[in-house]
Amino acid sequence: MTENLNAINAQADLHHQYLLGLELMVATREGPDVVGEWMFRLFRRQHEDKFLSSFQKLGLEGLPDAVACAKYHVLSNSMGGVAVEYMPETDKKAWVRFRYPRWMYDGAVVCGIPVEASRGFLKGWYGQNGVSLGNPRLGFVCVSEDMTGQFGFCGYFKEYDHDLSEEERVTFAPDERPPAYNVAEQPTPPDAEWSKERLAKANRNYAIEYIRNGVRELVGVLGADRALELGHLSARLTGLHHYKTMAAAVGIAEGGPESAAGFLSALFQGMGDETQVETLNANAGFVVHQKGLRIARGLDGAERESLLSCWVEIWKGAIASHREFMNVEVTSTNDGLRWSIQTA
Repeated sequence: MTENLNAINAQADLHHQYLLGLELMVATREGPDVVGEWMFRLFRRQHEDKFLSSFQKLGLEGLPDAVACAKYHVLSNSMGGVAVEYMPETDKKAWVRFRYPRWMYDGAVVCGIPVEASRGFLKGWYGQNGVSLGNPRLGFVCVSEDMTGQFGFCGYFKEYDHDLSEEERVTFAPDERPPAYNVAEQPTPPDAEWSKERLAKANRNYAIEYIRNGVRELVGVLGADRALELGHLSARLTGLHHYKTMAAAVGIAEGGPESAAGFLSALFQGMGDETQVETLNANAGFVVHQKGLRIARGLDGAERESLLSCWVEIWKGAIASHREFMNVEVTSTNDGLRWSIQTA
């Protein structure tokens, strides 16, 4: 159980780091406006996929919309390991404040992301809450942003006395400050039975979903060729750089093909996939049969192929990080992937 939990946590961390790397790569290679458009599309898709269904699961129905939205963002983010605080003011005005370190801009990444990325995120998700709830008077006022060096992302949901235009759904008031934090006011999920494993899986799935949607939306912004060029390179770099952290998490020592196969098998199990390791060529090579492919569940056609082509590069990068050089061949099977690893 411990090893499995470690593998689940390692997958959450890996996909988080890949998202940050891809975001930095788009920002530095394509510029602020492009990364802003990508973040808008990514968070709008995340919103459309998750907001209303999660809203209901978190027991927020029947509350005033501004209060419910603020509580939603505290609860949903906490499931993904993101620290957010809730400060109610009235039934029509409720605050949220994200605390550092920020999940979306871990470590020094915050120094390399332009403010356009944050604005895209705001308009893609926060500006859509009232629309999704059927309340055209509900908007979001941002009082502090990460990239401007204020005090982190903070703002409030407000129900106005008139219907809002699209431009009014997200506004800025940098001179305002939130009410005092009160621990007794913080919302808790309706189901208190959250084991360590369940929380770890929620955190992993939270990070994975950003990659599943992120690659698809980047293709929409840049076109398939350029999006996959950046997606492949950032995936490979993430795997190269993050290998030792992942290997340590599952207790795999660096070695040759046998060690690499064990590493892949352990980490893929952290995705909830089934694995089987097969020996080839008198111990000179090993094959990992991976079944399930959680990363691509529900996808087909070009979207599935694009995502998998990026995801495979993570693991090729991880194996390339070994001292011993190895060849890795990946082929699709009826129910997953076949990874062949041999000494170069």
